[in-house]
Amino acid sequence: MPCMTEKYDICVVGAGHAGCEAALACARLGLNTIVFTVSVESIALMPCNPNIGGSSKGHLVREIDALGGQMGINIDKTFIQSKMLNISKGPAVHSLRAQADKLEYSRRMRTTLENTDNLTIRQAEVTDIIVEDGVILGVKTFSGASYYSKAVVLCTGTYLKSRCLYGDVVNYTGPNGLQSANKLSQSLKDNFVEIFRFKTGTPARIDGRSIDFSKMQEQRGDEKVVPFSFTTDPEEVQIDQVSCWLTYTNEKTHNIIRDNLDRSPLYSGMIEGTGPRYCPSIEDKVVKFADKERHQVFIEPEGLYTNEMYVGGMSSSLPEDVQYKMYRTVPGLENAEIVRNAYAIEYDCINPRQLYPTLEFKNIKGLFSGGQFNGSSGYEEAAAQGLVAGINASMYVLDREPLVLDRSESYIGVLIDDLVTKDNHEPYRMMTSRAEYRLLLRQDNADLRLSKKGYQIGLISKERYEWVVLKEKLIDQEIKRIENVNIGANSVVQKLLEEHKSTPLKTGTTLAELIRRPELCYEDLAEIDPDRTELSHEVIEQVNINIKYEGYIKRQLKQVKEFKKLENKKLPQHFDYQQVKSLRIEAVQKLNLYQPVNVGQASRISGVSPADISVLLIYLEQRNRSQK
Repeated sequence: MPCMTEKYDICVVGAGHAGCEAALACARLGLNTIVFTVSVESIALMPCNPNIGGSSKGHLVREIDALGGQMGINIDKTFIQSKMLNISKGPAVHSLRAQADKLEYSRRMRTTLENTDNLTIRQAEVTDIIVEDGVILGVKTFSGASYYSKAVVLCTGTYLKSRCLYGDVVNYTGPNGLQSANKLSQSLKDNFVEIFRFKTGTPARIDGRSIDFSKMQEQRGDEKVVPFSFTTDPEEVQIDQVSCWLTYTNEKTHNIIRDNLDRSPLYSGMIEGTGPRYCPSIEDKVVKFADKERHQVFIEPEGLYTNEMYVGGMSSSLPEDVQYKMYRTVPGLENAEIVRNAYAIEYDCINPRQLYPTLEFKNIKGLFSGGQFNGSSGYEEAAAQGLVAGINASMYVLDREPLVLDRSESYIGVLIDDLVTKDNHEPYRMMTSRAEYRLLLRQDNADLRLSKKGYQIGLISKERYEWVVLKEKLIDQEIKRIENVNIGANSVVQKLLEEHKSTPLKTGTTLAELIRRPELCYEDLAEIDPDRTELSHEVIEQVNINIKYEGYIKRQLKQVKEFKKLENKKLPQHFDYQQVKSLRIEAVQKLNLYQPVNVGQASRISGVSPADISVLLIYLEQRNRSQK
């Protein structure tokens, strides 16, 4: 009996945070799109931490929104607590983090997908990719059905050959007990895709009724909530928020863990995969930071209509009986009742050096990849890659220029460049320290940096684009005005300075010079600036930051100019670098392996030295001359 066949423009495999962004981008660009999931109930599932954003991750969510993605809009509708992190530090590292109602977050995202034109949701396990002569033709499902398409986006998350472990218990399932996908890995290997084995983990969920919150420190949300999405009305997110709670492990906790390390699959050899360095299990923390007397534990609600509480900071794969003993040593958790055990999860993912910066596979034309399948960790990293992969799959089908974001214009650019350029032997996590131009890549200016690109792609409306253009103009005009407003050392000015504990003036100055003082800001000086006009908070914020950090910003812009010179020097593709004389053997090997698209990318490959880059530049110059 013949198997069913269907035709689409694009197939998206997986409907987690990456798959949702990829599918929505493709469908919104007018392409007939189908998204596959092992369970419709797992769409935008949050199997681990119940939050979106955080240090550097909040930047990614803002950038996703600026390009026309959905994550920021969805969390603005479903958060139960919100905080701006790092506010005691400079604006470069300010980052939003919101606790989500997990079920509501998933439900709303599913509703969005279900009501998006050109998008079909299909519950089925994809088992094979269909490839002919190095070109993707579609996918096959477990039933034998074939779905032909012009492009495919793989966003399989942590489901490929996944297994969950705690103690000596092994469940061959995906997260939250959902079905794993066990066939696709072999099809990828058959098509010469290099597969890694990584692991991650999650802590136990505890019944909130069994917790004594009086022994913990209450963690409240911000009084004035800042939305993630630039399209969200700030008034709509000023809601009654729930509290989170802070407590700590202690020496008794650590002793129980040490006494049972031989029963942890992390240390017994049962776990094959490499775990995330920057989100370790409590076993890892106790072993690697043996000098620490305690570790933070955050108790976070999973939603408004459940008593389940997430035990942040105590991810574990220890046996069930040890988990009870361990958790019950923590102040406030003495009578804790576990709803779901903590566990580690292993899964297949790819070596991302097989991808171009567009997230297309180098050896399979039309096959794109995004999310944890690319060797990263985190919902936000996944969504960012999914959006870029979806956009570029669409550009491929539409025969348009791909979107490639570089390190100087976005955290997404840093994330993707790190994945495709560097050796990643563990799940990659975004951090502000990875972004060398972070003063320019602030979360507050993501719309100014990226919304024009979102508009050119077709994911941002004309109205939204025009507001960004106007906002940019208003900021520039106000900065120029302030630079030319002269302030005298009169009694009104001196009184205002005294009130703000600022040094009195000995001679005249400009309004801009006063704003540059650490203790003063734009709003503080309204009384001595009679010509100022009514401006929105987001314009004022940019004026204030740009004036205060002008010197640092100019310095980074100069660095970016030099960086762009190397990024603009394109390298030939599918090129044998043995043809370039004077390159070191290691450089030839690495360049042949990675096939960088430009000299800038080549310079960031481990094993390629500055001397090798000089050789490449000379070679390109000679090559260009010979071709003229």
